[in-house]
Amino acid sequence: MKPKGIRLDHRTICRMIEPGSRVLDLGCGNGDLLYLLAREKGAQVQGIELNESAIYECVKRGLSVFHGDLEAGLTEYPDRSFDYVILNQSLQEVKKIDSLIHEALRIGKEIIVGFPNFAYFKARWMLFFGGRAPITPSLPYRWYDTPNLRFLSIRDFEDFCHAKNLKVKEVHSLGRRKKVPFWPNFFALSAIFVITQ
Repeated sequence: MKPKGIRLDHRTICRMIEPGSRVLDLGCGNGDLLYLLAREKGAQVQGIELNESAIYECVKRGLSVFHGDLEAGLTEYPDRSFDYVILNQSLQEVKKIDSLIHEALRIGKEIIVGFPNFAYFKARWMLFFGGRAPITPSLPYRWYDTPNLRFLSIRDFEDFCHAKNLKVKEVHSLGRRKKVPFWPNFFALSAIFVITQ
């Protein structure tokens, strides 16, 4: 039975988290995922968010969220202070990916990275035949109002992990309502990677 109103990526991440874990969500938005992890897994959750109105929503829910820019770094956190560091739908909005991943791996035992798959077949179709920047459920913005600085595919992120000697523990390729079992770089709207050093 799937809980109503809970996004597939949030349900997928929630299943990965061990009960009682210490979790830091980088770019936590309005706190939907943090709230789910605290409620369902008894996790000790904390978030970092830049958008002030999203922070207010988190505070209303009783969540511990700090106002901060991920680009400024995570130097205030000691080594291994979290079991999981989550970058769900925020990695593509970051300029200094190498340094952020490095810092996240320093403070967390594992990183959970979720991002929209730019190589999704409908995005390819729109770009090739329509000649326009694609708009899909995982890439819902027009080119001029998107928060995304980078457009990556599942294969791109696999190559990145290989080049940086990062261990990929799990990969979950997601469609609208369920996991995508084959040809994920073509059929998945988004992906979630669990990585370690």
